[in-house]
Amino acid sequence: MLSPAHLAVVAAALLLAVRPPLPALAARPIVVVPIVVAAAGKPAPTEAAATARWLAAQNTWGVLSNVVSYSDGVPGESHGIPYFYLTTLDPTARDALEDERTSFTLSEFPLGTCGKIDPENPTCAKLTLTGKLKLIDPQSSEADLAKAALFTKHPEMKGWPKNHHFQIFKLEIENIFLIDWFGGPKPISPTEYLEYGKNQALLKSS
Repeated sequence: MLSPAHLAVVAAALLLAVRPPLPALAARPIVVVPIVVAAAGKPAPTEAAATARWLAAQNTWGVLSNVVSYSDGVPGESHGIPYFYLTTLDPTARDALEDERTSFTLSEFPLGTCGKIDPENPTCAKLTLTGKLKLIDPQSSEADLAKAALFTKHPEMKGWPKNHHFQIFKLEIENIFLIDWFGGPKPISPTEYLEYGKNQALLKSS
């Protein structure tokens, strides 16, 4: 005959054996849920080219040796190529006329989709486009496209002083650096970046 202590051990074992398993969701890392919720509309970390184009389409300013406004297309027609309206009173344009090499950096943080994490956190995406800052011929059809893109996103530009001689520049992209998750930068070629997402709603500019 079993003692009361042995009976208690047997009863506990039976309860563990018949208890239903916990739902699979309980085993998932808790941190994943707020990241997904906070980044609604942001491409998945596996979609590097999509994330880079999303950042370029949704932002309105970045750092080009200085804080500058830009546009990569009119709303709904993002092209991925940043256009700028600059004056040589600022060293950004003045330096570009002597040495075209430059880099342009964007962050996801101003979009409000990083939540409460630090801007340097790898899950808060950051994009650097490196290449040459080129002056656009003001009489060209590309200048008309660039003006439409810039003045649509930045209507104030139309009224900027004429005697400051603002000119349109564009960045000819040669290299792309993207961090949007843990594990280092994502490899993206300029061709992959520029060809991605044609006619996709994802790239609608804000």
